[in-house]
Amino acid sequence: MTDKYQNFIAGAWKDAKSGETFENKNPANADEFVGVFPSSGPEDVEEAVAAARSAFDAWRKTPAPRRGEIISKAEKLLKDRKEEIARLATREMGKILTETLGDVQEGIDTAFYMASEGRRLFGQTSPSELGNKFCMSVRMPMGVAGLITPWNFPMAIPTWKMFPALICGDTVVLKPASDAPATATKLVEIMSDAGVPEGVVNIVHGSGTDVGMPMVNHPEVDVISFTGSADTGRVISVAAGRHLKRLSLEMGGKNAQIVMDDADLELAVEGATWGSFGTTGQRCTATSRLIVHRDVLDQFTQMLLAKAKAIRIGDGLKPDTDMGPLINAAALEKVERYVEIGKKEDGAELICGGSRYTDGDCAKGFFFEPTVFAGGDRNMRIAREEIFGPVVLILPVGGFEEAVDVLNATNYGLSSSIYTQDVNRAFAAIRDIECGITYINGPTIGAETHLPFGGFKNTGNGHRESGTEVLNSYSEWKSVYIDYSGKLQKAQIDTFEQ
Repeated sequence: MTDKYQNFIAGAWKDAKSGETFENKNPANADEFVGVFPSSGPEDVEEAVAAARSAFDAWRKTPAPRRGEIISKAEKLLKDRKEEIARLATREMGKILTETLGDVQEGIDTAFYMASEGRRLFGQTSPSELGNKFCMSVRMPMGVAGLITPWNFPMAIPTWKMFPALICGDTVVLKPASDAPATATKLVEIMSDAGVPEGVVNIVHGSGTDVGMPMVNHPEVDVISFTGSADTGRVISVAAGRHLKRLSLEMGGKNAQIVMDDADLELAVEGATWGSFGTTGQRCTATSRLIVHRDVLDQFTQMLLAKAKAIRIGDGLKPDTDMGPLINAAALEKVERYVEIGKKEDGAELICGGSRYTDGDCAKGFFFEPTVFAGGDRNMRIAREEIFGPVVLILPVGGFEEAVDVLNATNYGLSSSIYTQDVNRAFAAIRDIECGITYINGPTIGAETHLPFGGFKNTGNGHRESGTEVLNSYSEWKSVYIDYSGKLQKAQIDTFEQ
């Protein structure tokens, strides 16, 4: 029997007002249904936003430590249900169980971190230029936060957005991706069980057109946080700009790993394999370019091929699977298109993979082989455009400066990596690479929740997820001046005695 899911609005589970539904299927087996979900519309968004707005005043006045206590309870519930949620996440989005367990763990870590912010939320105190006057700054909640989340981290990214918003005193309306709505629903169930008041957390299922954009355009939604494609982010940016909304965008990447001639090649190959093919390459931080010094190019390439060809493809719930499916048929077709583009472009040679994988039980899923192109050029489309699949391009270079120049030659700037034993090169890379994240002797994936997450250029609009920096997306700064002189004092007016 297929599970039926509902929206959660004002503390109650509800069907879409239209009565329409959509089906969620397992990408490893398109015959397997994960659940049926409400296909909501603007009228459901209206109800959810009204509930969030109604709950806002009481929630913002709830002491921040108390808000943190609720998030702390959610952390414990996430721990208790970790395995259950991870299995559900694997069924609906495909990545292997060890990765979805990590996805849930990231939600647990975010809860632990943000709950403690309830006893910080630090502002600043500052001396005044005038006597008998006190100055300070404090954070103020913004109102209703509209959260639009992707399918590839169905627990981690909703928690990245929800917990900071709640700790700041905002109420939220969550629209999860239609390809992974069940895991997000489990998060909302946990928040309800943790004791969040009615209307503070709401979830509305449906498409970007029918739910996402009505939320972006709603005048009572004060802040939008979106993670997804650059194309969709641009559309949201235009719409949010018309309303002068606070907007946080985290979009694509074309991440690269540099391998210098002095690198530990075994370590570099392990990093390249994990970075390129972990989550089937469906991470915004995935490694899609390998920039390799010519002196170690042949050896590195052969070692990488051996690793790529040994990857076991299959259902992510099976313990011997290393790489699961792509998310859906459209993603599979996109990867196929880019492989054909790469084969036709001058300069690169397909040396591994390049085809759908249909062996055995994989015939009913959206599987694709680990794919490697070699001998490429920085100007190729497969070197510049995000593919979002298990496809990596090896780009040969002659030295460090050229490697950094090639790495920077994209419209994105999310994550980067360099493998070298030279500490001077490592620090020069930190200085010169145009990315929001740089790893030294590690792959491009593996961000931690207490550091800012985000990138340069077309990767986003300057805001950051995670760390304390994310609080700036969900709060306003208020400067407070307390004059206890008992007389009128005029700041910035030259009344000082000479």
